[in-house]
Amino acid sequence: MPPAPSLATALEGGAPGAAPVVTRGMVFRLAAPAAASAVLNNAFRVIDQYAAGAIGTSAQAAIGSCTFVLIAAWAVYALVSGGAGPLMARATGAGDHELRRRVFDASLTGSALLGVGLGVLVLVGADWIAAGLGLQGEVAADAAVFLRTLAIGGIPLAVHPLLDAFFVAIGRTGTMLGLQVAAALLNAALNPLFIDTFGLGIAGTGLATCLSRFLTVGIGVYVLVREFRPRLSDFAVGATLLRVARIGAPITINTLFYAAVYAALLRTTISPLGPHVNAALGIGFSALEGFTYPMFLGVSLGVASLVGRELGAGRPEGALRAARLGFPMATALGLGASALFWFGAEPLCAPFTDDPAVLDAAVTYARTLGLTQVFVAWEALAEGILAGAGATRAIFWLSAPINLLRVPLGFALAFPFGWGAAGVWWAINATSVVKALAKGAAAAQGSWTRQVV
Repeated sequence: MPPAPSLATALEGGAPGAAPVVTRGMVFRLAAPAAASAVLNNAFRVIDQYAAGAIGTSAQAAIGSCTFVLIAAWAVYALVSGGAGPLMARATGAGDHELRRRVFDASLTGSALLGVGLGVLVLVGADWIAAGLGLQGEVAADAAVFLRTLAIGGIPLAVHPLLDAFFVAIGRTGTMLGLQVAAALLNAALNPLFIDTFGLGIAGTGLATCLSRFLTVGIGVYVLVREFRPRLSDFAVGATLLRVARIGAPITINTLFYAAVYAALLRTTISPLGPHVNAALGIGFSALEGFTYPMFLGVSLGVASLVGRELGAGRPEGALRAARLGFPMATALGLGASALFWFGAEPLCAPFTDDPAVLDAAVTYARTLGLTQVFVAWEALAEGILAGAGATRAIFWLSAPINLLRVPLGFALAFPFGWGAAGVWWAINATSVVKALAKGAAAAQGSWTRQVV
């Protein structure tokens, strides 16, 4: 078997004199709407965090802490969506319409089942989850109410990431963007209605999320049903769903690991530092990184779509080109995010809180993490390359062990070294750099072009 090509040796075109299969414009046309869509998807967290400011610090701390529970839920959903995306992209590139239909049908069934199962578990165990995060008193009570409300929307919340994976895989990121615009606008309108007009408090934020997702997921399913023309016989738990789950399982385990690491940080280090640090983490992670990381993710998704389709079509050179063309885009966005976090930290954080202690901790978070945003952008790009090829096991092994180091390192820097909250932020920084270098090396090496899915 010939050695895998590397990014360094990828050519700009295909055969001599042939027009390039993948161009910078193609990457941008996929990445731009995908980035905007990802920003709007994360806008739910920003909207909720902002709306919670009118309720009080305990509500903000609760929503900020629940962010990592929602990431864990997304990880469970990725068992299907994380595998369906690469497989759908390969089938699209190969022109295999039969496989496309089977993947759609089986994956929709799998996501719905996951939504029901996880919704029941959260509904029953919300108090235990809040206690497991180290939350106490009013913060714990608010977190439990928020989680129970979200559990009502189990199916649409589970199906939503699957629809995104399909739209990216078939190159319809513009359609994905349109649905995200509608969902974000609806969520923004419903939050004050439920919180202020109906007096539902923190439950109103969860209810706004559920209803807005329910409507837009319904539209997305209708659009894709017309695309794939499903058959009732394929809506079953069978070989296709198992194939999808096999690809998605490393993504699920990796993301669960990520959420567990933050849950451990909350319990061992962040919660003991006080509610103002919980609230600051919510503002920084949800509101600031909730805007910048989706921009990185947009480039990652655009590249992943092209990588999967080019490999499906038997054109590894095109997949390598897509990966290489994404690098300057990711770099520019990372440097821009660093400048934004450093120079705009205070004016960006101030609208989310009136508490000076929360503001000070959030500003420190922004400026500290601003120093490594370019590495975060490179990591996202490398993950997109590997995920687009279906090399999901590599993502796990180059993420989970390094993320795990954040718990002892954050605790050590916060308490024995006396850095407080800044110690946690620096633990996140250091591990982000290591992950970016490790995944970047794997992407540059190029063996993912021979990945079998």
